Amino acid sequence: MTEWYYADRQRRQIGPQSADLLVQRFRDGEIDAATLVWREGLPTWQPLGSLRAELGLDEAPATLDFRVEPVLAASAPADPAAAADAYGTGAPAAAAAGYSPYAAPAAPLDVHAGAVPVHGGEVVHAGLWRRFAASVIDSVVTAILSYALLVPLMLVFGVSLSTLAQSELAGAGASVTFLLLNYAISLGVPALYFAWMHSSGTQASLGKMAVGAKVVRGNGDPVSFWRAFLRYVAYLLFVVLTCGLGVLISGLMVAFTERKQALHDMICDTLVVDKWAFTDRPEWQERGLGTVTIVILVLFGLLFAIGLVAIVAMIGLASSMK
Repeated sequence: MTEWYYADRQRRQIGPQSADLLVQRFRDGEIDAATLVWREGLPTWQPLGSLRAELGLDEAPATLDFRVEPVLAASAPADPAAAADAYGTGAPAAAAAGYSPYAAPAAPLDVHAGAVPVHGGEVVHAGLWRRFAASVIDSVVTAILSYALLVPLMLVFGVSLSTLAQSELAGAGASVTFLLLNYAISLGVPALYFAWMHSSGTQASLGKMAVGAKVVRGNGDPVSFWRAFLRYVAYLLFVVLTCGLGVLISGLMVAFTERKQALHDMICDTLVVDKWAFTDRPEWQERGLGTVTIVILVLFGLLFAIGLVAIVAMIGLASSMK
């Protein structure tokens, strides 16, 4: 009896099992035409739909659409051990014989595969609190990156200023240069960080990845580097021109607009959505806050409360000393 294996949505290898059981799993809706399957004799993993004749699926239910031929899996990796790690333990005997039939899963198993949006499913937009939690994480990341550059700069210019102290003109020039570099790093590092991360394959900064969100165009397409760069610049200008009130205004817009867009999203035609939005797995989208978001909000609330108590205590202490 031929033994079959298939890769589930979590990239785990399931099997061995008979062809009849594999067909029954399909008819029960547990797997579909894009599910990768393998049996001894196949050089690579194949989409189930490409083996429909062998499995007797030509009489399949109407839910299976064979009008578009599935894309075959990529060529097999050279290292059998790496293939076993990719799909779990229990690899067929073919892998032990000196080659591996395993190939990287096709696009339906990868949330970012090809970055090609899938339309027609429900889209869950990331709301105010998920975006706020992501911004807290990203603020910490960008602060660390900025200070990693600023601290050596301050040390170098500290030595330079002490050396140039005897020359008033040279000292003033060094001070101006330091201020310009300081602003360039403080503003440039976050702009490049968000532009690079939002235009990458993840479509998300580290904060957004943590809360399960990503940035896309209004139609679900990935954003380019320059669109992501200008998106941050638009947000920064809005905050500066409103003397900081832009942060509050953006938050209110995210809370009350239909697609949870802030002003810089509207200007640059972007959305912040769940990481499974515009994929072939829209049912996996997180509609609540999520564990990470809740943890970040609780920690931020505690730190804010501690800081508020410390400020009140310092004011009281200063008043008593008078």
